[in-house]
Amino acid sequence: MLSAPHYLYISVDIYCLLVRIVQKQLMMFKRDVLRFPTLDTVLMIENEAEKSKGDYTVTQLWKRLPRKVMWQTYLTTLDYLEYSNKIVIDREKYVIWIWAPEDIAKMRKKGLLVEP
Repeated sequence: MLSAPHYLYISVDIYCLLVRIVQKQLMMFKRDVLRFPTLDTVLMIENEAEKSKGDYTVTQLWKRLPRKVMWQTYLTTLDYLEYSNKIVIDREKYVIWIWAPEDIAKMRKKGLLVEP
């Protein structure tokens, strides 16, 4: 009787695990996604959110974008930025940039942060 190599079973297990991880990552969005944003759209919105310094609401920031973006694509991008801890949207719907990699690096260097 022929049996599959041991590494084949391991790779199938790893594949199943990766599929579950991807499914959970796609569920991170708060709404159904019809169109995913392109990288240049994500970077454009990220740049505008960082420059705004929390002065604009979600709608105001959308209107200030240099290029037109569909509303649902824009909201999907905001969901991603919020999930990745780059922005926070407060109760009044203001977009606040919180990502500070330089400050985090300084805190790690001083030993103030504990690695998970």
